[in-house]
Amino acid sequence: MVLRIKSKTRKFLGARRWGAGNIKNRRGSGSRGGVGRAGKKHKFTRIVKYERERLSHKGFTPFRRVKLDVVSLDYALRAAQGKGEVQLKGYKVLGGGEISQPITIKASGFSKKAIEKIKQAGGQAVQL
Repeated sequence: MVLRIKSKTRKFLGARRWGAGNIKNRRGSGSRGGVGRAGKKHKFTRIVKYERERLSHKGFTPFRRVKLDVVSLDYALRAAQGKGEVQLKGYKVLGGGEISQPITIKASGFSKKAIEKIKQAGGQAVQL
C-alpha cells in the first residue's frame, strides 16, 4: 500500500488565520487601500507597480460609441470575387492594398484614401 503524505495545507484548513499572518492583518478594507479597490492613497506604490491602469482614467466613455472593425481594400476585393458588390456592415474599409476592377463596396465607414482608390478603379463606395 502507498503511503499518502498529507500536505501542509490540510493541517491548517479550518484555522482562523491560515495564510494571513496575524488575524488583524486581513481584517477590513484597509488592506486594499480603502473601500474595495477605490483607494488610491494607501498602498500607492503597489498601484504604481502592478495596477498602472487605475491611475490613467480620464473623462468617460461615450455610451453609444460604436467601434468598427477594419478591413483593407484587398480583403474587400477578395470578398466580392465574381459578384461585383460586397456588403461589409460593421466594418471600416481602409486604403491598404490595390484595387483593379470596378466593384461596389457597401460598408459602415471608409477612409479618404479608400474612397479615392475605389473611384479611380471605377467603383462605388456606399456608406451604410
